[in-house]
Amino acid sequence: MNWSMSFEPLVSWPLLAAVALPVLVLALLGVFLRQRGAALRLAAAGALALAVANPVLLDEEREALKSVVALIVDRSQSQDIGDREATTDAALAELQARLGRFSQFEVRTVEAGRASAADERTETRLFGALESALRDVPPSRIGGAVMITDGQVHDIPEDSASFGAPLHALVTGEEDEHDRRIRFERAPRFAIVGREMEMTYRVIGDEGESGEVDVRVSVNGEHRVLQRAIIGEEMPLTTTMTQAGRNIVELAIERDSGELTDTNNRAIAIVDGIRENLRVLLVSGEPHAGERTWRNLLKSDASVDLVHFTILRPPEKQDGTPINELSLIAFPTRELFVEKINDFDLIIFDRYQHRDVLPILYYDYIAEYVENGGALLIAAGPEYAGEQSIARTPLMPALPALPSGEVVEEAYFPRLTETGERHPVTRGLEGAATEPPDWSRWFRLVGITDTDGQVVMKGSREAPLLVLNRQGEGRVGMFLSDHGWLWARGFEGGGPHVSLYRRIAHWLMKEPELEEERLTANGRGMTLEIRRQTMADEAGNAQIISPSGEARSVPLTEDTPGLFTGSTEVEEIGLYQVGNGDLVALAHVGPVNAPEFADVVSTTDKLASIAEASGGSVRRIEAGLTGAPDLPGIVPVRGNNTASGRDWMGLRTTGDSVLKAVRRVPLFTGFFGLALLLFALGAMWYREGR
Repeated sequence: MNWSMSFEPLVSWPLLAAVALPVLVLALLGVFLRQRGAALRLAAAGALALAVANPVLLDEEREALKSVVALIVDRSQSQDIGDREATTDAALAELQARLGRFSQFEVRTVEAGRASAADERTETRLFGALESALRDVPPSRIGGAVMITDGQVHDIPEDSASFGAPLHALVTGEEDEHDRRIRFERAPRFAIVGREMEMTYRVIGDEGESGEVDVRVSVNGEHRVLQRAIIGEEMPLTTTMTQAGRNIVELAIERDSGELTDTNNRAIAIVDGIRENLRVLLVSGEPHAGERTWRNLLKSDASVDLVHFTILRPPEKQDGTPINELSLIAFPTRELFVEKINDFDLIIFDRYQHRDVLPILYYDYIAEYVENGGALLIAAGPEYAGEQSIARTPLMPALPALPSGEVVEEAYFPRLTETGERHPVTRGLEGAATEPPDWSRWFRLVGITDTDGQVVMKGSREAPLLVLNRQGEGRVGMFLSDHGWLWARGFEGGGPHVSLYRRIAHWLMKEPELEEERLTANGRGMTLEIRRQTMADEAGNAQIISPSGEARSVPLTEDTPGLFTGSTEVEEIGLYQVGNGDLVALAHVGPVNAPEFADVVSTTDKLASIAEASGGSVRRIEAGLTGAPDLPGIVPVRGNNTASGRDWMGLRTTGDSVLKAVRRVPLFTGFFGLALLLFALGAMWYREGR
C-alpha cells in the first residue's frame, strides 16, 4: 500500500483563503497578546479551515513494471563460418533460460541479418536492430542489452555513451583466427571497349604478414592473366573490355591453409563497356523518295558516326558541262574501300548498282571485309533485279540471295515469318501481333532466289522481304523493298521503321542484346533473374552454381516467342554462374564487395569502447566442460551500480510502476469530522463562557 494525502476543498482556494486568513490572523494575535481562550479559538478556526479544505487520504494500488532486456542475435553470413552458428544457438537458448528465471525482466529477442533483402545482408547492423527492439520503451525501463555476435559490427554509433543502459557482447569465434582477403582499390565504372583500362587492387593478410600470392584475373568468366601480388601493397592491373554493356572483372586468390573462409578470396568489379562511336558508310546509288530515311535514322543515333555518299553523276553521264564548273566532289573510292574499309563497322548499299563508280576489284575487298568480320546491308530497289545489279559482281559470294529478275508492284502488308517472331531483330515489333498488322502497306518487292540465311519478314505472295545471314566472321542483311519510307512519312498510319531499321543496323554490328542465342543473368535484391534468347522452341532448365559451390536448377518459361525467363530467391551474396546449353553467364547478387565479407575474423575490439562506456562488458564465449557455452552469470542491479564483473554481467532493474486503483478516505466527513468540529467549537464556547 502507498498512502498519501490530498486536499479537495469544498470552495475555491482563493475564497477559502479570503475567509480563513483574517480569522487565523486574529486568533494568532490573541495568542500573542495572551488573551484567555486564544489557543482554543485558534484550534477551532484551524479545525474549521481544515474541514473546508477537505483533506483526503489516498491509498494507491500499483504494479511494478519490468525492465526490458534486448537480446540481439547476429545472423549475418559471417556467422555461418565454422561453428559460430552452433555456438550462437546454444548461447541464445541458455541466455533465454536464465533470463526467464527473473520476474523483473521482459526479454525481447531480435535476430539481425536473416532478412532476404540484399541491403540487410551486406552489413551487420546490430545497433539498428537494438533501436527497433527498444523504440517503444522509455529510458527508465531499459534494463540493458546482450549481443551475440562475432564482433564484426558495421553500425556502431560514434558516440560511445549513446546507449544509456548496460551493453554486453558475447563474441563467437576463436582468438588468433587466420584469414586473407583481396579487394579493389581503384576500379573505374566505365571503360571503352577494346582499349586498355587501368585498375589497382590489394591482397590483405593478417597483421604483420608478408610474402607474395598468385592472383587470377578473369573477365566475364574468361581467364585473362595470372599475376604475382605482394601482400599488403597496392598492385596495378591492366585489362581490356571486349564487349559492350556489363562486364564482370574478377580477382581470385587460392585459399591458404588455416583460413576461415575463401568467400573474401575473390573481389568483383562491375564495369560498363562503352563502344566508341560506330562508323557507318552509307552509299546511295541515286536520289529517291526514301534516300534520307536511312540517313536521318543513323544521324539521330548518338552512337553512330555516319559517312554518306550519294551517286549523283555516274561516269557515263556526259552532258558537256566543264569540270571546273561542277561543284560535285569525286567519290573517294580508294580511300573508302581499300585504305579505310576496315575502319567501318557497317557498309550500307542503298539502291546501289554497279555503274563503274567502283572498280570491279573493290567488290572483292568488300566481300573479304565481310568474311573477316565486317557488316554489309543491301537496301535493295528495282536496280538489284537489273542488268547492273551488284549481284553480278565479285560481291556475289557474300550475298544471302540472288535476284530472280522479278519486281512485284502490288500492295501488301509486311509480315513477320515464324522465324521473325522469335528473332531479336523483329520480335515484338509494335503492330505485328494483329492481322493484318497495324501498320501501312508497301507497294514494291524485289524477287530473289537461292536464299541463304534467315527470312524474318515476308511480303507479297509470301516472298522474302528481310533476310539476315552470317557470312564467315561477318554478317549480311538484305532488305528487298525500298518502300520503308512510307512508314517514316506516316502513310496509312506509318509503322515501326525506327525500331526495325535500328535493330537491323545494330544486329549487323553485333550488338550483344540482339544475338539470337544469348544467356544473361542479373541480381535484383536477393533474387537471381535469368533471361534466355533462343531460336529453339524450348530452353530447358538453367543450372546455377552459388558462390559456395552449391548447384541447383531453375526452370525457364517462355514469355514471348524466342524469349525465356526464370528467377529464384537466393541466400548468398556473391558471384553466381549460370549455364544453359553451351552458354554461360555470370551474375553478382547483392552489392559488390559487401562489408560483410571485408573482414570475417572475430574480434572483441570494435564493441569494447561502447560497452565499457555503458558499464557493460565484451567477452568471448568459452566452452564449458560439457561442451555447452560457459556464460557469465546474470545479476540484477539498481541505478548506476557496477554492471559487470569477472564472471557476471549486470542488467538494470527499474523502479517504474503502473497505477492499478486508488482508495479515497476523506478525513472530515461523517461522524468523526462532525465530532471533531463540535468538540473544537464547544471547547471554545465553554472557555469563553467562564
